[in-house]
Amino acid sequence: MKNKSLLQKINDSLAWMQNLKVKDKLIFYRLLATMTNAWMSLVKSIQVLEEQEHNPIAKKILGVFIIELRWWKTLSECLEMYPGSFDESEVWIISSWEKTWKLNTVLLDLANQMEKISSISWKLKSAMIYPSFIIVVVFAVIWIMMVEVVPKLLEIFENKEALPASTKTLIAVSDFLSSYWMFLVLWFFAFYLIMKIWKKTPWWKYLFDKFMLNIPIFGSLNQKLILSKFSRLLSWLISSGVSIVWAFDIVATWVGNEVYRQRILLIREDIQQWIKIWESIEWDVLFPSMMVQMVKVWEETANIDSTILKVADFYDEQVDNIITTLNKLLEPMIIVFLAVAVGSIAMAIMQPIMNLADTVSGS
Repeated sequence: MKNKSLLQKINDSLAWMQNLKVKDKLIFYRLLATMTNAWMSLVKSIQVLEEQEHNPIAKKILGVFIIELRWWKTLSECLEMYPGSFDESEVWIISSWEKTWKLNTVLLDLANQMEKISSISWKLKSAMIYPSFIIVVVFAVIWIMMVEVVPKLLEIFENKEALPASTKTLIAVSDFLSSYWMFLVLWFFAFYLIMKIWKKTPWWKYLFDKFMLNIPIFGSLNQKLILSKFSRLLSWLISSGVSIVWAFDIVATWVGNEVYRQRILLIREDIQQWIKIWESIEWDVLFPSMMVQMVKVWEETANIDSTILKVADFYDEQVDNIITTLNKLLEPMIIVFLAVAVGSIAMAIMQPIMNLADTVSGS
């Protein structure tokens, strides 16, 4: 075997450290479903996918899958080896269907459900790209003005003590940013790394997710996204024949929020105690009254396709409406913020000049 160059080894290491994106997983599940549906063996199917794969991360993972499958591991056990790329819920769903010889069906259904869930999440992310870009540009412009422009303009004033309070404040902020900008950058990156590490701990993840649910407007939007995921996946699992207890186990890991995960697991325990679902969530603020009533109808009629799935569609529509409203409101709010920030800087610079002009004209 030919020895790899240093660059190839570095690329391999970086590939192992990264995770698959949702788009890559959707392609993998759909193509694998098509091949297994054509009675192609699982090992052969993944081997074909590995040969035509251009993504180095996916290619590495598929290569390991081929080796492990030849040693009689199941597909779910292979997915379990990469928790960063494949959620626990995906592993459970595939594991529950491997023994039924309907793997192609569950792979296709899984891809469809993931696509529906990720599409609504992507709408939120895409809606925030433009405002986020504008905010970054605004802060960059203000930073440049404070560090480069303001100090040069204020050099014309010799007596700094006689300047107005707004101008003195502007000078103080400008001096601080000019002197400690490196410290601020390091502090930002340190804060980011600490948050990323802490977010992985159960205690911090619970507090962070609870905080995200209580943010005005965005908290409500986040809750609707979670309830949409909860309803859609629960509907699919139960209509596919998965037991109610197992379905709640899978949904708990899928919703992506620690607060809801713990609450859903409590619902599962209530179900095991023969308590109805709607009674378990009736007075819980995490589940709106509309959700409670729809669950009650479902439990009384056992017609999940026409009840819980409608809840998911309802919340998807609500998310779309909120995102549309946010897009209309954020742009003028950013413009107003920019006008106030730049206007305040301009006034702090112009005020001593105007005072000087008044003094000269009075003399």
